[in-house]
Amino acid sequence: MRCYYGEGDVIDIERDVKLGGNLHSKGVMILSAWLASHFAAKDPMSLSASLTFEQNYGEVDGDSASLAELCALVSALSELPVRQDLAITGSMNQFGEVQPIGGANEKIEGFFETCRITGTTGSQGVIIPKTNIQNLMLDAEVVNAVRDGQFHIYPVSSVEEAVELLLGKPAGRADRKGDYPRGTVFGAIARRLAKMREHERQEQEAAEKHSTIH
Repeated sequence: MRCYYGEGDVIDIERDVKLGGNLHSKGVMILSAWLASHFAAKDPMSLSASLTFEQNYGEVDGDSASLAELCALVSALSELPVRQDLAITGSMNQFGEVQPIGGANEKIEGFFETCRITGTTGSQGVIIPKTNIQNLMLDAEVVNAVRDGQFHIYPVSSVEEAVELLLGKPAGRADRKGDYPRGTVFGAIARRLAKMREHERQEQEAAEKHSTIH
């Protein structure tokens, strides 16, 4: 995930090199629409981003990673780090609602096993769609670890809940003017975009002044 000065585009590298399937591409378009609705409602976004799975050489499809991809984008835009002890899975819609995914049991058990191999810390866990909770049938070892507080399962129903868990700050709710409060993740993004727009405005004014002089 990389962010840079641009026009608000989210470049799906997997799709561009034909390693991304239609469902994955749809997921990226949905998260792009969510970003635009939150941060480009009044003014254009001055930051673009590129999205890819590093060292992946096979085709990627499905939208189960769209929530994780959005959280990575939010982290890059806000310049706030993401917790590395939590795994996350989930689809999302344009309204930021988290939708169920397939293979939840296998994904949770797979990350639990990874944690066992690399070393458990007691803080590790997974973020999953709340709607998947009723379908969980986990291995007894995982259930016992959760019961003992050594592994955690966080059900979420919105993008904001996932962002707060991963970035450790309130996501932020826009006021009637569409502004986000300070000290929030979305507020940090809004301030960064405002600085970029001001920088762009100053550059345009300087260019116009230079053109007039000559």
